[in-house]
Amino acid sequence: MKSYSLLMMMLFSFVSILIAGCAANGESAGQADYEETKKMVIDILKTDDGKKALQELMKDKEIQQALVMDQQAVTKTIQTTLTSDKGQEFWKKAFEDPKFAESFAKSMQTEHEKLMKGLMTDPDYQKMLLGVFQDPEMQKTIQTSMKSQEFRKHLQDVVMETLSNPLYKAKLQETLLKAAEEAGKQGGGS
Repeated sequence: MKSYSLLMMMLFSFVSILIAGCAANGESAGQADYEETKKMVIDILKTDDGKKALQELMKDKEIQQALVMDQQAVTKTIQTTLTSDKGQEFWKKAFEDPKFAESFAKSMQTEHEKLMKGLMTDPDYQKMLLGVFQDPEMQKTIQTSMKSQEFRKHLQDVVMETLSNPLYKAKLQETLLKAAEEAGKQGGGS
């Protein structure tokens, strides 16, 4: 609040100086109508000179320090906003938009990769993961899933897709030719 009032006071001073300097035809600043003054201030701030003056004002170290928000207030605001019903509704709607979800996922991808790589080398995580896969109930679930018709169809599609891949075909053909040559050499050598 202190920084806001300081900024408003400096902005008011700046505007007052501009108004006093812009008073034309002997008309005093006190006689100017509120709406006219408001229009004039807005017009001044929209000009390149007005923007430049505000930018210079914002570069001042004292002003920057006055505008820095209290970290606790920011943290509390974010927590309140994210955990509120309105915040949850906002995120729910935001993630329904495919473009937003994609850009969010891309922005987090590097961090997720670092997290996963870190977990893969963490002995406690590895031990916990092994425990999950060694659980008889989990093994039974995996076996049931692998025997399902849907999984078999997926596996068949993957094999067919792989076999139709030109790079894989060339590699397979090369391997078969090498195997035939070796078989010919062994058969011819006896």
